Amino acid sequence: MKRKATAVWNGSGKDGNGHLSTQSTVLNKTQYSFNSRFAEGVGTNPEELIAAAHAGCFTMKLSFVLQEAGFTADELSTDCTITFDNGVITKSELTLKAKVPGISQEKFDASAKDAKENCPISKLLNTDISLSASLV
Repeated sequence: MKRKATAVWNGSGKDGNGHLSTQSTVLNKTQYSFNSRFAEGVGTNPEELIAAAHAGCFTMKLSFVLQEAGFTADELSTDCTITFDNGVITKSELTLKAKVPGISQEKFDASAKDAKENCPISKLLNTDISLSASLV
């Protein structure tokens, strides 16, 4: 399986602008710029997209890990915060809130750890990855 995205940039790094499109068209000429990346401008940015990818990948991987253990979550909700300092992604922080009927804390913790270590985006990122997981 292969997935594709396209970035188009016009102008200089600070004063230019660009757009991103994905194969699925969920992003279709979605605006990004210096201001959307380094300030609070309108549009997306690569770090926000990495956060979405990591949250989504981890959460889906956890659902598979739980399924293999005989559990089905009522809900898994994951926030991901990417830290971008001096041109380097230095950390990805996952915060999970989960409703999983019948699971023990020990099994939940082991499943969340497995998902954190083995989701494809975790394996891709060369940075510190933390996880705060709670059953609610």
